[in-house]
Amino acid sequence: MTSKPQALLFDLDGTLLDTARDLGNALNHVLATHHQPPCDYAIYRNIASDGSKGLLDIGFGLQIKDYNFAELRQQFLDYYHQAICVETEIFCGVEELLQGLDSANIPWGIVTNKPGWLTTKLLPNFSEFKNCQVVISGDTFAQRKPHPLPLLSAAKSLNILPDKIWYVGDAKRDIDAAKAANMLSVLARYGYIDATHQSQLWAADLQIDHPVTLLNYILTKHDM
Repeated sequence: MTSKPQALLFDLDGTLLDTARDLGNALNHVLATHHQPPCDYAIYRNIASDGSKGLLDIGFGLQIKDYNFAELRQQFLDYYHQAICVETEIFCGVEELLQGLDSANIPWGIVTNKPGWLTTKLLPNFSEFKNCQVVISGDTFAQRKPHPLPLLSAAKSLNILPDKIWYVGDAKRDIDAAKAANMLSVLARYGYIDATHQSQLWAADLQIDHPVTLLNYILTKHDM
């Protein structure tokens, strides 16, 4: 029987925040700059967790080899930095989940592959994150997810053993990182996932379709 977690850690994009439209806007800005057709939301949404590289790859397709990728990425990041929270929204149910964790005195934090200079600009737009205990970004260390180091560092900051922590994410790298860190892995299926990802093969310990489902599951657990 799985016991109640002593802490939770979350991925950011596709897990706590729906950032896809602002990321897609940055992609379409770069595409327009290079006289390429825009990419539809239905196409880029489930690539959003893969960051600038995944989005630029899907937007430019085979033509990307004809461009300087470093320049494309910088154009993408510059635009996104300036318009980082225009259409970004907190996922439905996340506020209730975080409030429930706070009420249950379960600390929580964020471990994301998003660069720190973008993470620190985005998070203050959401008062729901005011009780976040630790934030680890993609450039905090030389290694990032799926490497376990960022998760293990967050556990150390919380002063809680990794095997007492649950990690929630919407990408394979999140599940792999949680397993490598000896944390219980939770797959947020409401995030940027479709059938092509074959997420059933990731072997997450727990899968949820809504944040409140996770809260209800936690609150019914008993410490062992």
